[in-house]
Amino acid sequence: MALIENGLQILPEEECHVLLAGGTLGRVGVTMGALPAIFPVNYGMMDGAVVFYTGEGVKLRAALDGAVVAFEVDAVDTTTHSGWSVMIVGLAEDVTDPDELAAVGRLGLEPWAGGERSHAVRIRPQFISGRRVA
Repeated sequence: MALIENGLQILPEEECHVLLAGGTLGRVGVTMGALPAIFPVNYGMMDGAVVFYTGEGVKLRAALDGAVVAFEVDAVDTTTHSGWSVMIVGLAEDVTDPDELAAVGRLGLEPWAGGERSHAVRIRPQFISGRRVA
């Protein structure tokens, strides 16, 4: 783990994957026109990719368009001013293969928000980075 002078640690990719696998709530960043938009999602990991359910809207449109998106998960301790964050960047895709949909279903993801959220979206990491403040 590399240490930067100000106490910020750059996490190795392996640790980033462990932290991603241990999380349940993250944020997906997409563009709406030329503007960034960030949405919280509950997620799971499948074959190294982030997966989540969504309904009609911006996140599904990004998946149908194969858009480049960002995904971030973190944990903070406001008392000790410590924490970590992991970000991945990759292409969003709508999961349509029946076997893959069944695999996503076995993750037991339950969307927190109300409404119809039956589309599975996958983000395969093309880039991954993590930081820890200790």
